[in-house]
Amino acid sequence: MTMDVIDYQVFGDDMQYVEVELDPGEAAVGEAGALYYMQDGIAMDTVFGDGSGRDGGVLGSLLGAGKRLLTGESVFTTVFANQSHARRKVAFAAATPGKIVPVHLLELGGVLYAQKDSFLAGAKGVSLGLAWQKRIGTGLFGGEGFIMQKLEGDGYVFLHAGGALTELQLQPGETVRADTGCVVAYQPSVDFDIEYVGKLKSALFGGEGLFFAKLTGPGRVWLQSLPLSRLADRIVAAAPRAGGESKEQGSLLGGLFSDKN
Repeated sequence: MTMDVIDYQVFGDDMQYVEVELDPGEAAVGEAGALYYMQDGIAMDTVFGDGSGRDGGVLGSLLGAGKRLLTGESVFTTVFANQSHARRKVAFAAATPGKIVPVHLLELGGVLYAQKDSFLAGAKGVSLGLAWQKRIGTGLFGGEGFIMQKLEGDGYVFLHAGGALTELQLQPGETVRADTGCVVAYQPSVDFDIEYVGKLKSALFGGEGLFFAKLTGPGRVWLQSLPLSRLADRIVAAAPRAGGESKEQGSLLGGLFSDKN
Protein backbone atom coordinates (compact mmCIF):
# COMPACT_ATOMS: atom_id res chain seq x y z
CA MET A 1 0.00 0.00 0.00
CA THR A 2 1.36 3.41 -1.01
CA MET A 3 1.62 5.98 1.74
CA ASP A 4 -0.37 9.21 1.45
CA VAL A 5 1.54 12.22 0.13
CA ILE A 6 1.51 14.91 2.81
CA ASP A 7 2.89 18.41 3.35
CA TYR A 8 4.36 19.35 6.71
CA GLN A 9 6.12 22.07 8.70
CA VAL A 10 8.08 21.77 11.95
CA PHE A 11 7.70 24.56 14.52
CA GLY A 12 9.58 25.41 17.72
CA ASP A 13 13.12 25.02 18.93
CA ASP A 14 13.61 22.79 21.97
CA MET A 15 9.93 21.88 22.30
CA GLN A 16 8.94 21.14 18.73
CA TYR A 17 5.77 20.05 17.02
CA VAL A 18 5.04 19.05 13.43
CA GLU A 19 2.01 20.37 11.55
CA VAL A 20 0.76 18.08 8.77
CA GLU A 21 -1.47 19.44 6.01
CA LEU A 22 -3.86 16.92 4.47
CA ASP A 23 -5.74 17.10 1.19
CA PRO A 24 -9.33 15.81 1.16
CA GLY A 25 -9.25 12.04 1.66
CA GLU A 26 -5.67 11.96 2.96
CA ALA A 27 -4.77 10.73 6.44
CA ALA A 28 -1.92 10.65 8.92
CA VAL A 29 -1.21 8.23 11.77
CA GLY A 30 0.11 9.13 15.20
CA GLU A 31 1.23 7.38 18.35
CA ALA A 32 -1.20 7.37 21.27
CA GLY A 33 -0.97 10.71 23.07
CA ALA A 34 0.96 12.50 20.30
CA LEU A 35 -1.91 14.72 19.09
CA TYR A 36 -1.39 18.47 19.61
CA TYR A 37 -4.36 19.95 17.71
CA MET A 38 -6.47 19.36 14.63
CA GLN A 39 -8.71 21.55 12.51
CA ASP A 40 -12.40 21.06 11.93
CA GLY A 41 -12.98 18.42 9.27
CA ILE A 42 -10.35 16.02 10.61
CA ALA A 43 -11.90 12.77 11.86
CA MET A 44 -10.00 10.75 14.47
CA ASP A 45 -10.28 6.99 14.62
CA THR A 46 -8.37 4.50 16.81
CA VAL A 47 -7.48 1.28 15.01
CA PHE A 48 -6.01 -2.04 16.11
CA GLY A 49 -2.47 -2.41 14.78
CA ASP A 50 -0.56 0.21 12.79
CA GLY A 51 -3.36 1.30 10.45
CA SER A 52 -1.24 0.69 7.35
CA GLY A 53 -3.75 -1.56 5.63
CA ARG A 54 -0.99 -4.08 4.90
CA ASP A 55 -1.91 -6.56 7.60
CA GLY A 56 -4.29 -8.67 5.53
CA GLY A 57 -7.42 -9.13 7.63
CA VAL A 58 -8.18 -9.92 11.26
CA LEU A 59 -5.27 -12.33 11.75
CA GLY A 60 -2.88 -9.83 10.22
CA SER A 61 -4.19 -7.11 12.51
CA LEU A 62 -3.60 -9.33 15.53
CA LEU A 63 -0.04 -10.07 14.38
CA GLY A 64 0.61 -6.39 13.73
CA ALA A 65 -0.68 -5.43 17.16
CA GLY A 66 1.43 -8.17 18.72
CA LYS A 67 4.54 -6.78 17.05
CA ARG A 68 3.82 -3.32 18.45
CA LEU A 69 3.29 -4.81 21.89
CA LEU A 70 6.71 -6.48 21.75
CA THR A 71 8.37 -3.14 20.95
CA GLY A 72 6.76 -1.57 24.01
CA GLU A 73 4.27 0.50 22.03
CA SER A 74 0.50 0.65 22.31
CA VAL A 75 -1.37 -1.99 20.30
CA PHE A 76 -3.57 0.82 18.99
CA THR A 77 -2.76 3.55 16.47
CA THR A 78 -4.76 6.71 15.89
CA VAL A 79 -5.66 7.67 12.32
CA PHE A 80 -6.48 11.29 11.47
CA ALA A 81 -8.37 11.55 8.17
CA ASN A 82 -9.42 14.69 6.33
CA GLN A 83 -13.10 14.16 5.58
CA SER A 84 -13.78 17.74 4.47
CA HIS A 85 -13.63 19.24 0.97
CA ALA A 86 -10.68 21.53 1.72
CA ARG A 87 -7.13 21.19 3.01
CA ARG A 88 -6.98 20.70 6.78
CA LYS A 89 -4.17 20.54 9.35
CA VAL A 90 -3.34 18.21 12.23
CA ALA A 91 -0.33 18.64 14.52
CA PHE A 92 1.70 16.23 16.66
CA ALA A 93 4.05 16.96 19.56
CA ALA A 94 6.38 14.88 21.71
CA ALA A 95 6.11 14.72 25.50
CA THR A 96 9.77 15.59 26.16
CA PRO A 97 12.19 18.30 24.94
CA GLY A 98 14.02 17.49 21.74
CA LYS A 99 13.96 17.63 17.96
CA ILE A 100 11.54 16.21 15.41
CA VAL A 101 13.20 14.37 12.52
CA PRO A 102 11.28 14.26 9.20
CA VAL A 103 12.41 11.20 7.22
CA HIS A 104 11.25 10.23 3.73
CA LEU A 105 11.41 6.44 3.68
CA LEU A 106 11.60 6.13 -0.10
CA GLU A 107 14.85 8.13 -0.08
CA LEU A 108 16.29 5.54 2.34
CA GLY A 109 15.27 2.51 0.34
CA GLY A 110 11.88 2.12 2.02
CA VAL A 111 13.07 0.79 5.39
CA LEU A 112 14.38 2.40 8.58
CA TYR A 113 15.22 0.88 11.97
CA ALA A 114 14.20 3.08 14.90
CA GLN A 115 14.41 2.90 18.65
CA LYS A 116 11.12 2.24 20.43
CA ASP A 117 9.27 5.42 21.48
CA SER A 118 10.99 7.45 18.74
CA PHE A 119 8.14 7.16 16.19
CA LEU A 120 5.83 10.17 16.57
CA ALA A 121 3.66 10.24 13.45
CA GLY A 122 3.65 9.58 9.72
CA ALA A 123 1.61 9.48 6.56
CA LYS A 124 -1.05 6.80 6.45
CA GLY A 125 0.30 3.61 4.93
CA VAL A 126 3.50 3.36 6.98
CA SER A 127 4.04 -0.15 8.34
CA LEU A 128 5.33 -0.44 11.91
CA GLY A 129 6.95 -3.79 12.53
CA LEU A 130 9.87 -5.46 14.28
CA ALA A 131 13.59 -5.25 13.65
CA TRP A 132 15.24 -8.13 15.45
CA GLN A 133 18.87 -7.66 16.40
CA LYS A 134 20.99 -10.19 14.51
CA ARG A 135 23.45 -10.71 17.34
CA ILE A 136 22.29 -12.07 20.69
CA GLY A 137 24.88 -9.94 22.49
CA THR A 138 23.46 -6.77 20.95
CA GLY A 139 20.00 -7.78 22.09
CA LEU A 140 21.03 -8.61 25.64
CA PHE A 141 23.37 -5.69 26.26
CA GLY A 142 22.32 -3.09 23.70
CA GLY A 143 20.55 -0.92 26.25
CA GLU A 144 17.22 -0.66 24.46
CA GLY A 145 16.48 -4.36 24.16
CA PHE A 146 16.52 -7.04 21.53
CA ILE A 147 13.78 -5.45 19.44
CA MET A 148 13.64 -2.17 17.55
CA GLN A 149 10.91 -0.76 15.34
CA LYS A 150 11.03 -1.41 11.61
CA LEU A 151 9.41 1.40 9.63
CA GLU A 152 8.49 0.54 6.04
CA GLY A 153 6.88 2.66 3.35
CA ASP A 154 7.45 5.23 0.64
CA GLY A 155 6.47 8.47 2.37
CA TYR A 156 7.20 10.68 5.36
CA VAL A 157 7.53 9.58 8.97
CA PHE A 158 8.41 11.82 11.91
CA LEU A 159 10.75 10.66 14.66
CA HIS A 160 11.51 12.37 17.95
CA ALA A 161 15.04 12.71 19.34
CA GLY A 162 15.55 13.80 22.94
CA GLY A 163 17.78 16.84 23.49
CA ALA A 164 20.05 17.78 20.58
CA LEU A 165 20.00 15.84 17.31
CA THR A 166 23.04 14.60 15.40
CA GLU A 167 22.74 13.14 11.90
CA LEU A 168 25.72 11.26 10.49
CA GLN A 169 26.40 9.92 7.02
CA LEU A 170 28.79 7.03 7.58
CA GLN A 171 31.05 5.96 4.75
CA PRO A 172 31.79 2.26 4.09
CA GLY A 173 33.82 0.96 7.03
CA GLU A 174 33.49 4.20 9.00
CA THR A 175 32.56 3.59 12.65
CA VAL A 176 31.04 5.72 15.38
CA ARG A 177 30.56 4.69 19.02
CA ALA A 178 27.80 6.12 21.18
CA ASP A 179 25.90 5.47 24.38
CA THR A 180 23.42 2.71 23.61
CA GLY A 181 20.41 4.85 24.53
CA CYS A 182 21.52 7.67 22.23
CA VAL A 183 20.81 5.76 19.01
CA VAL A 184 17.53 7.04 17.52
CA ALA A 185 17.51 5.38 14.10
CA TYR A 186 19.71 3.99 11.35
CA GLN A 187 19.48 2.51 7.89
CA PRO A 188 19.53 -1.28 7.48
CA SER A 189 22.85 -0.96 5.63
CA VAL A 190 24.48 0.17 8.89
CA ASP A 191 25.97 -2.61 11.01
CA PHE A 192 24.79 -2.20 14.62
CA ASP A 193 26.77 -3.98 17.32
CA ILE A 194 27.75 -3.46 20.96
CA GLU A 195 31.27 -3.10 22.29
CA TYR A 196 32.64 -3.49 25.81
CA VAL A 197 34.16 -0.26 27.15
CA GLY A 198 37.47 -2.09 27.51
CA LYS A 199 38.60 -1.23 31.02
CA LEU A 200 37.05 -2.46 34.25
CA LYS A 201 37.69 0.86 36.00
CA SER A 202 35.91 2.77 33.25
CA ALA A 203 33.03 0.29 33.32
CA LEU A 204 32.58 0.58 37.08
CA PHE A 205 33.26 4.27 37.70
CA GLY A 206 32.99 6.01 34.33
CA GLY A 207 29.23 6.43 34.54
CA GLU A 208 28.77 5.38 30.91
CA GLY A 209 27.77 1.76 31.44
CA LEU A 210 29.49 -1.44 30.35
CA PHE A 211 28.89 -1.22 26.60
CA PHE A 212 28.94 1.21 23.68
CA ALA A 213 26.77 1.07 20.61
CA LYS A 214 29.06 0.51 17.63
CA LEU A 215 27.66 1.59 14.27
CA THR A 216 29.60 0.93 11.07
CA GLY A 217 28.72 2.36 7.66
CA PRO A 218 27.68 2.77 5.01
CA GLY A 219 24.44 4.57 5.82
CA ARG A 220 22.77 7.33 7.79
CA VAL A 221 22.53 7.35 11.58
CA TRP A 222 20.55 9.63 13.89
CA LEU A 223 21.69 10.18 17.49
CA GLN A 224 20.08 11.98 20.45
CA SER A 225 21.91 13.73 23.29
CA LEU A 226 19.21 13.15 25.92
CA PRO A 227 17.57 9.71 25.87
CA LEU A 228 14.32 9.45 27.80
CA SER A 229 15.87 6.84 30.11
CA ARG A 230 18.70 9.19 31.04
CA LEU A 231 16.32 12.07 31.69
CA ALA A 232 14.11 9.86 33.87
CA ASP A 233 17.11 8.61 35.86
CA ARG A 234 18.25 12.18 36.60
CA ILE A 235 14.78 13.26 37.70
CA VAL A 236 14.37 10.25 40.00
CA ALA A 237 17.86 10.72 41.46
CA ALA A 238 17.16 14.41 42.20
CA ALA A 239 13.76 13.78 43.80
CA PRO A 240 13.82 14.41 47.60
CA ARG A 241 11.92 11.19 48.31
CA ALA A 242 14.63 9.28 46.45
CA GLY A 243 17.40 10.86 48.47
CA GLY A 244 18.03 13.82 46.17
CA GLU A 245 18.40 17.40 47.32
CA SER A 246 15.45 19.78 47.02
CA LYS A 247 16.51 23.25 45.85
CA GLU A 248 13.23 24.90 45.01
CA GLN A 249 13.38 27.30 47.97
CA GLY A 250 16.56 28.90 46.65
CA SER A 251 18.29 29.26 50.03
CA LEU A 252 20.28 27.29 52.57
CA LEU A 253 17.19 27.14 54.80
CA GLY A 254 15.02 25.64 52.07
CA GLY A 255 15.90 22.07 52.96
CA LEU A 256 15.01 22.63 56.63
CA PHE A 257 11.38 23.33 55.82
CA SER A 258 10.81 20.90 52.96
CA ASP A 259 8.48 17.94 53.39
CA LYS A 260 10.54 14.92 54.43
CA ASN A 261 7.60 12.68 55.27
